[in-house]
Amino acid sequence: MVEAEAETATTEAEVAEDKLCGIDEAGRGCLAGPLVVAGVVLKAPIKGLDDSKKLTPKKREELFDLIQKNSLYKIIFTDNQTIDKIGLSSALHNSIEGIKNHFSNCKILMDGNTNFGVKGVEWMIKADAKVAEVSAASILAKVSRDRYMIEISKKFPKYGFEKHKGYGTKEHIKIIGLYGYTTLHRKSFYIKKLKQGTLF
Repeated sequence: MVEAEAETATTEAEVAEDKLCGIDEAGRGCLAGPLVVAGVVLKAPIKGLDDSKKLTPKKREELFDLIQKNSLYKIIFTDNQTIDKIGLSSALHNSIEGIKNHFSNCKILMDGNTNFGVKGVEWMIKADAKVAEVSAASILAKVSRDRYMIEISKKFPKYGFEKHKGYGTKEHIKIIGLYGYTTLHRKSFYIKKLKQGTLF
């Protein structure tokens, strides 16, 4: 089950053949929240693009708006229940496949050391810092997910999702030990430091 999708109003015919579509994800290793995968085809050069993790939140937000205005893109959210049901690798495979099909005329390049079994998709380690389209995808995925976690944190005020964004920080693990899981947590993710509601 795909939680949500966001995309520009593009069709395959609008994308020039052999253009590069960059893909990256956010939330892969989180204990809570969705996996977000973005694909980007740039229509114009954008200054300041880099791996989203190297940028400040303010800079990411600024670039997010520029990327949206100067690209064709697709963003796919997969919720935590689906990740628990089909597994993280399958969730990534399905998202990458969806982006590949949307940009079927393009060459596809994603960050990392695997394409999760999606034929025709190339990969490159550190592509999010080396290739503009992948950097742009990294920023769209990261900002989209951060915005979601900040908004959903209002529903779970004790858990601090607006701070740690669902990642396995010491604070987050401690909170899980105190209050248990929410409906946003990935129950299939094993937490080594958590045992019977206490830390050890």
